[in-house]
Amino acid sequence: MRAFGYTVAGSPVEAVRIAARTANSTFVAGGTDLLNLMRDGAETHDHLIDVNQLDIGEVAVDRRRLRVGALARMRHVAEHPGVRREFPVLSEALLASASPQVRNMASIGGNLLQRTRCGYFRDSASPCNKRVPGSGCPAITGHNRGHAILGGSDHCIATQPSDLAVALTALDATVHLIGPGGARAVPIADFYLLPGSTPDRETAMRPDELITWVDVPRTALAGQSRYLKLRDRATFEFAVVSVAAALRTRGRVVQDVRLAFGGVGTRPWRDTRVEAALRGLPLTGQAIAEAGRLLVRDAEPYEENRFKVELVQRALVSILSDLGGLR
Repeated sequence: MRAFGYTVAGSPVEAVRIAARTANSTFVAGGTDLLNLMRDGAETHDHLIDVNQLDIGEVAVDRRRLRVGALARMRHVAEHPGVRREFPVLSEALLASASPQVRNMASIGGNLLQRTRCGYFRDSASPCNKRVPGSGCPAITGHNRGHAILGGSDHCIATQPSDLAVALTALDATVHLIGPGGARAVPIADFYLLPGSTPDRETAMRPDELITWVDVPRTALAGQSRYLKLRDRATFEFAVVSVAAALRTRGRVVQDVRLAFGGVGTRPWRDTRVEAALRGLPLTGQAIAEAGRLLVRDAEPYEENRFKVELVQRALVSILSDLGGLR
């Protein structure tokens, strides 16, 4: 690992000011992904700004929302009584993430900004358009079992790995940021970008911005939510396919539904047309199956990940059947 400078920031404003005046700097909290990236040569930074002293670690639930500070640790959020009771999909997504040791250290902001687990991106000897724009995407013709079948481009088919981001997408969360230009809020639906021709730009964050809070609306729907993660082993593994679902029914009729998917898209994947196809109809196996087919209508699978087309449909059937009491 190359040498780097190090500064401890005392406030969010100070942190972004240091970043703005310090070339090739970045923020560090838990460091559970960043330090690995630097060690592997997938990222290089000349200066790290430690934000662990900032007062943005609170987790609070009131009548309108859940507010999670960017420095809250994954374990703290997952085990918070209000989160477990009112936003179970968030707790389940976090508990399905990483390992207990990592959850003790990793911050919420860092989790949302973790980089793809694509082996070509993580291998500094391989070409990768995310790491070196214009160098190519060997995953398209190479090993692509873990890659996306939705939202890809000729430049990149890597998935976004955060379980939490999938759950927050289903619940219409808002990400709050502070930067040299002041504070702003970005709906999570707009936070993650499709790769297009610029896969190195993954989020809507501007240079030197810092995540401060994440807000999640408190609704009856959020309280009736689940997270299903399918993976190659039971712990410390990223999703092959995952589904975050929230469902409200009257009798058997779907009154409202939110769905987001991981492991299949280049960003946390939500298709509101799939949700609309379920609303107002009795929740039946046939209705869910038709929604699943609609979800994958534009899928572009590759040699090693074609199985995801069927697997994500089966996952949707499983989670909605459980939530809707069909089994």
